[in-house]
Amino acid sequence: MRLRTRVTLVAAALMAVVLAATGVFVYLRLQSELRQSMDVTLRSRADAESLVIRRTGSFSPKQPDDAFAQLIAADGSVIASSSAIEGSSALVSAQIQTPAFVERDPVRIEGEEVPARMLATQLADGSVLVVGASLDDQRQTLAVLAASLAIGGPLALFLVVVLTWLLVGWTLGPVESMRAEAAAISASEPGRRLPVPNTEDELARLAETLNAMLDRLEEAIERERRFVDDASHELRTPLSNLKAGLELALRRSRTADELEAEVRSAAEETDRLSRLAEDLLVLARADRGRLPIRREPVDMASLVGGTVESFAARAAERRVGIDVHVPEELRADVDELRVRQALGNLLDNGLRAVPSGGRVSVAAERDNGSLRLEVRDSGPGFPPEFLPVAFEAFSRPDAGRSRPYGGAGLGLAIVAAVAQAHGGTVRAENLPDGGAVVVVSIPA
Repeated sequence: MRLRTRVTLVAAALMAVVLAATGVFVYLRLQSELRQSMDVTLRSRADAESLVIRRTGSFSPKQPDDAFAQLIAADGSVIASSSAIEGSSALVSAQIQTPAFVERDPVRIEGEEVPARMLATQLADGSVLVVGASLDDQRQTLAVLAASLAIGGPLALFLVVVLTWLLVGWTLGPVESMRAEAAAISASEPGRRLPVPNTEDELARLAETLNAMLDRLEEAIERERRFVDDASHELRTPLSNLKAGLELALRRSRTADELEAEVRSAAEETDRLSRLAEDLLVLARADRGRLPIRREPVDMASLVGGTVESFAARAAERRVGIDVHVPEELRADVDELRVRQALGNLLDNGLRAVPSGGRVSVAAERDNGSLRLEVRDSGPGFPPEFLPVAFEAFSRPDAGRSRPYGGAGLGLAIVAAVAQAHGGTVRAENLPDGGAVVVVSIPA
């Protein structure tokens, strides 16, 4: 069932209940008010008639229109009656518990049989005075009210249903427009957005929220496309080198030394492919929130020292010094392999950026309950336009894909993935005196 139909039916059901309850209340309220008004009038007439009888000893046969009176002796015989009911038998029994209100239907008043309400009052001599009035006008008034309610209620309900149907349709019009536009959005037209109604209400905010979500999805799709393009390019280069070397080795006879050189080159390209595939796997797992982390107490001095030692030969070859500042007693609950991987990537980037004779500094310390890892270098620093995208996959400080010391642009992205998997943060910035620094903060 459509939402418009459901809302209209619910509104109709609620309105029907309200109209029925209101009609019953009005009807009963008017009936009670009319009855109370008549009772007050009957009491006033009975008091006045009793006073006249006590003072004059006579009974007034003249009564208001549609009203009557009767005086009944203690033995039940009729002493006197008003002209409207002349000749009627006793209206009530003389033994009635007085004062008492009594209704009879019918009572003949001026030749017409109508329902009547009476008040019986006992006088001092034991006789009973009865005053009454016709209920015909009251019942006609109530009948007219009931007919009005019976006709007006359904008409009012019909109007409510029609107005609700139109109002809900008008309200849901922007929703239908958004639905139609959402159905038309496809991968070939990711830039299309939902129409935002000029109402500044919940629907407008919903459209704005959905458009913001579409912006994020488009950005994610574009990021995935760039990731695939860059990964394809990075994989193509070592594969092309590997294929070219093997074809060259098979093209003509080679000496043992030449074959060994080709095999070594193929092995290096294979290692490069293996490292690239592992890095891509890490990033893919991190994007899906499934990068495995196994925390355990780790001696940070040993971890940092071992990682730096693995880069010692390369640093010596490039004549770059590495300084280490780690307290001997520093321990932290982290995934040792992942932190080594992140620190290794930072050292690798630092050694790439620092010119011969420069220095790289590695520091670790406890900072407000978190482990703070910092890698500085004395290189030229990051280009300002690179800093906002420093931790995105395949982002590089230089625009070209090839440079003297290579690199796929995945190092800092993996550092960010490792930090986030630990629930930490990472930032990169340039130092005032030159060089760059990357700081990793991990709750540990």
